[in-house]
Amino acid sequence: MYDIVIRNGRVLDGAGNPWISADVAVRDGRFIRIGQIAGRGAQEIDAAGKYISPGWIDMMDQSGEILLQSGLAENKLLMGVTTAIAGEGGTPVQAKEIEEYFKQLEQSGISLNFGTYYSATQARQAVLGDKNTIPNAEQLAAMTALVRKAMESGALGITTALIYPPANFHSTEELIALSRVAARCGGLYATHMRDESRFLLKAVEEAVEIGEKAGIEVEIFHLKAAYQPHWGQDMEKVGEAISKARSRGIDIAADLYPYPAGGTGFEPTVPPWVFADGPDKAIEMMRDPELRKQMKKELQKGATETWSNLVYAAGGWKNVVLANAQNPKYDRYRFRSIDDIARELKMDPADLAWDIMLEALPDRAMALYYMMDEKDIETALRFPWTSIGSDAGASLAVGEPDVLGMPHPRSYGTFPRIISEYVRKRGVLTLEDAIRKMTSWPAGRMGLQDRGLIREGMRADVVIFDFDQITDQATWKHPTKPPSGISYVLVNGEVVIDHGRHTGAKPGHVIRGPRVCKAVEEVAN
Repeated sequence: MYDIVIRNGRVLDGAGNPWISADVAVRDGRFIRIGQIAGRGAQEIDAAGKYISPGWIDMMDQSGEILLQSGLAENKLLMGVTTAIAGEGGTPVQAKEIEEYFKQLEQSGISLNFGTYYSATQARQAVLGDKNTIPNAEQLAAMTALVRKAMESGALGITTALIYPPANFHSTEELIALSRVAARCGGLYATHMRDESRFLLKAVEEAVEIGEKAGIEVEIFHLKAAYQPHWGQDMEKVGEAISKARSRGIDIAADLYPYPAGGTGFEPTVPPWVFADGPDKAIEMMRDPELRKQMKKELQKGATETWSNLVYAAGGWKNVVLANAQNPKYDRYRFRSIDDIARELKMDPADLAWDIMLEALPDRAMALYYMMDEKDIETALRFPWTSIGSDAGASLAVGEPDVLGMPHPRSYGTFPRIISEYVRKRGVLTLEDAIRKMTSWPAGRMGLQDRGLIREGMRADVVIFDFDQITDQATWKHPTKPPSGISYVLVNGEVVIDHGRHTGAKPGHVIRGPRVCKAVEEVAN
C-alpha cells in the first residue's frame, strides 16, 4: 500500500509540539498517513527508540556552484539537511542564465532540495563593474531590470554581503530600490550585514530600514555579536531591536551557526579604500610597501562605520587562525594563529596575512576569526525568530572541505550540534523548539508551503535520529568528520542516507520563487 513505512518512532511534527508515538507512511514522495498503520510498505524502517523529524533546512548554504559538478551533497545530507537555501554571493550564473542553470541541476540530479537568491552585487557588477561608483538613474534602472529578470527566473530574493568589496560600495538607498523590485516579485532581502562587530546595532538599523522602506521580508545571515568589548551586551540589544521592528509589522528574522569562530578570506583585514578602483589595482597597491604602512596604521585604529575590521573584532591577530592558505608553502602552519606563525617567521602579522592572501591568487586563502562568545550564541538561539544556517557548501567527497575550501566544522556538524550541544548538553533549547527552528519556521520564512512539517500531504523530507547518540564529530582540528546518531535521511520520499551511507539517490527538487512580479501600480493600490 505504501512506498515506505517508518514504524515505532517518536514523531516530532516540526511545529514545536511534543512528540507522539506513531508510524509514518510515505507514498509518491509525500506523507500519506501518521498513526497506527496496518498496511505494509515496499520498504519498512524500524525507528524504535528514535525520533522522526521533518527534514532540516539550511538557511545559509554555499553550494550553488558545486552542485553542478556533483549533486550528491553528502556532507550536508549526513547532518540531516534536506533543503538548502544558497546565494549569499548570488547565483553562479548571470540573471539571464538562471533558468538554464536550474534546468541543468534538474537534468544532472541533486540529492537534496535546493533554492538560491540572486545577489544585488551581481546586478551592480554587471552595470558598474567593481569600482566604487554611485549609479545614475539609468544605471540603477539597468540594475533593477536584472533583479527583476532573476526573480522571474526563480530566484528567492536578493542578497548582499556588505563587508566585502565591491558589495560594501552599495548605498542604503540603492539597496532599497533593488529590494522594492524583489518585493514586488515575492522575494526576500537577505544580508550579511555591513558590520557584525562594533557597529552591529547600526547595521541592524540599516537592515530594518531596508525592510520597512522597500516593503520586503528581511533575513539576517549568520547573526553574531563579533566584538569582544561588547560581549554579553550587543546580542540582547539586537534581540530588542528586531523584536521591536517585528512589533511594527516589519518581517525581519535571522539565522546563525553554533560556533564561536567565523570563517572567511583575508579581505576584511584590508581597508576598503584599497579596493575602490577594482581588484587589479588593489593587488598592485597591496604590494606597495609604503601603502602597507598606511594600511597597518588603519588596521590598528580599529573598526569604522565603513570597514568591518575583523582583526580588531577578534581582538588581534592571535585570534585569527590560518585555515587554508591554498598554497603548499604554508600547509604546515594550518590551524595556527597568524600571530604565532608571524613570530616563528619573524614577520609582521599583517604582512604575513597579506602575503598569504596574494600568494593564493587566483584562489582565496581562508582564515578562522574567533570573534564570538558562547553566551551570545545561546542568547541568539533563544530568540523565537532565529533559524539555523551553516554558511557552508557541499563537498565533492566526504572528508574533504566544502567547495569554499574552508575547513570549518560547520560544514559537517552544524545541525547535529544544535541538538547535541544546545539541547542535550546545555538545555538552551527544548528538542521540540530546536526542531521547529530547523523545519517549519524556516519553511514558512521561505514560502515552502509543502515542507517543514510531518503532516498528511506534505513532502516527505525526513531525518531519523537517536537523541542520546546524535553528536557533531567535527572539531577545529578535524573539521571534516561526519556526525553520528543519524540513521536515515529521506528526501521527497526516497532514502538518501541509510545508516550513515549515501544511497546515490538524487530525488531533490529545485525550489523556485513565485516567478510572478506585480506591476508598480498593483503595489500602490
